[in-house]
Amino acid sequence: MKIAYLDCASGISGDMTLGALVDAGVDLSVLNAGIQTLGLPDVRLVATGVKKKGFRATQITVEHTPEHKHRHLHHITAMIDGSSITARQKELAHRIFRRLAEAEAKVHNSTIEKVHFHEVGAVDSIADIVGAAIGWDLLGAERIVCSAVPTGSGFIEIAHGRCAIPAPATAELLKGVPLAESRVLCELTTPTGAAIIATLVDAFGPVPGMKIEQIGYGAGQKDLEEQANLLRLLVGETSEAKADERLCMVETNLDDISGELIGYTIAQLWAAGALDVYTTAIQMKKNRPGVTLSVLCEAEQVAAIETILFRETTTLGIRRWNVERRKLRREVHRVKTAWGEVEGMLAWLDATSARFSPEFESCRKIAEQHGVPLKAVYEAAQQAYRAT
Repeated sequence: MKIAYLDCASGISGDMTLGALVDAGVDLSVLNAGIQTLGLPDVRLVATGVKKKGFRATQITVEHTPEHKHRHLHHITAMIDGSSITARQKELAHRIFRRLAEAEAKVHNSTIEKVHFHEVGAVDSIADIVGAAIGWDLLGAERIVCSAVPTGSGFIEIAHGRCAIPAPATAELLKGVPLAESRVLCELTTPTGAAIIATLVDAFGPVPGMKIEQIGYGAGQKDLEEQANLLRLLVGETSEAKADERLCMVETNLDDISGELIGYTIAQLWAAGALDVYTTAIQMKKNRPGVTLSVLCEAEQVAAIETILFRETTTLGIRRWNVERRKLRREVHRVKTAWGEVEGMLAWLDATSARFSPEFESCRKIAEQHGVPLKAVYEAAQQAYRAT
């Protein structure tokens, strides 16, 4: 499995991320080709080799025609949707900008639709984020791990005045992220960098077990007196199965709805791509029996899942939170029985130990076609696997 590790000893920003990606081998011309379809004025990324405290790195700057525009999320969403980048790259860019909008809305007591992007709505920030989305997609890492993140210290001037570091939106984005102490008197982690981490990183901690294949160094714009202002990206392979995934749990309690409507809603949730849907019997206020309807889904599916719940049920409110899921490496496997081929799933407990689970639908079809007990088909499939 391809894995990437972000070593944020001097924090992270959008341009540092781009520099590290390009330095690790991502094609700058492909990044530029995608960014230039956003409709921004004469924008392009320029890579320069620099040294920070004696260490070589790639520094990315965004060249563009000067402008003075403040954008809302829907303006940026339209730009991304109208570009020629791939669907996955658009999805990654949308997710990063949405996280930024949610953080800005929280600190300004607003909504994501009304949030006015200032620094993040500028051409260079849009290019940084969309470029990062393209770059991470091209890198192809199946798992991203990150070190503890230093924010720096002191104060910074932003569109809303003088703020302590980390800036309010940055702090909001870094909720749940382990922070590293730093006495460097400047902003090491920007809102853009924090949004990239909050959106893409699967786990935080030390360098994972891996065979390093590429190393990229992305340089920040400032020269720090205390240390090299670099973001290091390690890319390599690990033999371990993907361990933890960051998913979302969406829930609501229902006590004034029929079972038929709940059943229909569940079918709609499965059709929308939910990873798991289930109900739990509960006792609600005024001694009413009810159910909790729980949905496990990818982060990008949350909006669609919530729309179904509000549209198809009587709920007035929905809870959601981030969860981690650990799953085994798996692949489809087929075995031959006396009645025909049975499809199932192989799951590896470790590198050498696997278990086989026959699929219900495959066993059901054989049982009905040959008039044999379903249990007998399951047993025959397991016996056939053990014999291989």
